[in-house]
Amino acid sequence: MGDRLAVRRGADRPDRSQSPDQKPQLDLPGGPGADTTRGRIITSDHRIFELPVLLRWNITYTGGVPCDSYEVTCVYDRTMAELLHLAAGFLALDENGGVLLRGIVDEYEVKLTAAGLTVTICGRGYAARLLDNESRPVTYQGATLAEIVRCHAAPYGISCAEIAPVSADSVYTVAAGTSQWKALEGFCRTYGGFSPRFRRDGLLVAAPERDDGRRIVIDGTSPILSCTLREDHYGVLTEVLVIDKTRNVSYSVQNRDMLDRGGQCRRVVYTPGQSTWAAMRYTGEYQIRQSREEELTIELGLAGCFPAFPGDTVRLELEAMGLSGEYRVAEAENTASPETGEVCTLILRERI
Repeated sequence: MGDRLAVRRGADRPDRSQSPDQKPQLDLPGGPGADTTRGRIITSDHRIFELPVLLRWNITYTGGVPCDSYEVTCVYDRTMAELLHLAAGFLALDENGGVLLRGIVDEYEVKLTAAGLTVTICGRGYAARLLDNESRPVTYQGATLAEIVRCHAAPYGISCAEIAPVSADSVYTVAAGTSQWKALEGFCRTYGGFSPRFRRDGLLVAAPERDDGRRIVIDGTSPILSCTLREDHYGVLTEVLVIDKTRNVSYSVQNRDMLDRGGQCRRVVYTPGQSTWAAMRYTGEYQIRQSREEELTIELGLAGCFPAFPGDTVRLELEAMGLSGEYRVAEAENTASPETGEVCTLILRERI
């Protein structure tokens, strides 16, 4: 059994799901969810500034690439000008002071309208620090994941929550123009079979994702606003031909399931010299697995915010759509505004 989904709200907050034609109401004059979600700015000289009550906000979680992202709007006054000019970091906090998102500040905009003077601040999660910086060309012989993290992540202020004991069994090359994220991700995927990801508190997890056993149950009694099921065969590979250019040998990996369904989509991948058979086989299997990740997508709109996060497991029991099974949360977008109230959109995919 799992935790049955309920709308996230305080004890004194109205149930927005009780009447489908009732217009969303603000919890406080400041905006929806103003009594729970707060924002802080950290300046480049390490000052911390608590933002005024948030009028509207959007926090989207992916855990990897594209980055987690946020956009918040609050009342502005001119005393905030210097702080915003120096804004480098952002924290979104829940009612208990727990971190909802730690990120960088990319942009802010001050706007004067008939409704008043506001500022909108937006930015991305900590994966942006690695995406925005390129690596110089480098070749590793027998590298470990800890070494890759030390060389490609730590110099950019990234701390790790976990590093898997992964080592390369062949030469690993980082080409010119490769981002630090790609350097790290490529190593994790090639030699560990997983993608690195960032936690909401900004710590890097360079280890396989684990199923903690928790299940979030969403069924006909849950506050569902919409549900869309999409199956897309475009780009799903049926065969990957891996070629070692130095030794002039090849290895073919097939996606039998898609071949049996009439699909035809082959890719040819060239690997660096001295690749082992195991590495070549994994390269092909990885390419096929990646192409299948977005084959089945379920987009679920829910009343309330923060019901689930990337990596969580959702058990769907929606008889009307013929959906019954467990899916991984790939993305979670949480929005609050006077027009919509608090709404969450979950992107669910099969665990491959």
